[in-house]
Amino acid sequence: VQLQASGGGLVQAGGSLRLSCAASGRPGGSYAMAWFRQAPGKEREFVGHITWNGRNTYYADSVKGRFTISRHTAGNTVYLEMNSLEPEDTAVYYCAAVVYGPACSGYGCGDRKIYDYWGQGTEVTVSS
Repeated sequence: VQLQASGGGLVQAGGSLRLSCAASGRPGGSYAMAWFRQAPGKEREFVGHITWNGRNTYYADSVKGRFTISRHTAGNTVYLEMNSLEPEDTAVYYCAAVVYGPACSGYGCGDRKIYDYWGQGTEVTVSS
């Protein structure tokens, strides 16, 4: 499975960006997917997760109410709509997919170990 993330860039504080992540390479089915981010000098942290059918989403407290994850109904493309961006949101954003493991829920979806595949990352810079 290959994950291709795109949509990063430079934006002013208070602005918005929309990231996309397209999964390919393994026919059949939809995957639960998530976004993580890693700021310079920090560990990679969970941003949000969407279930394989799009019915449930889970978010880190730091982005709840500002970020929204959605997915294209026809396939494995997931979006991260980021609003009211803050300089603290500056990071490389990675998408990830659960292909082999069981479904997660709530804070369990923030565990990096449950994700089988990772994208290459797209950089987001928020200027103050």
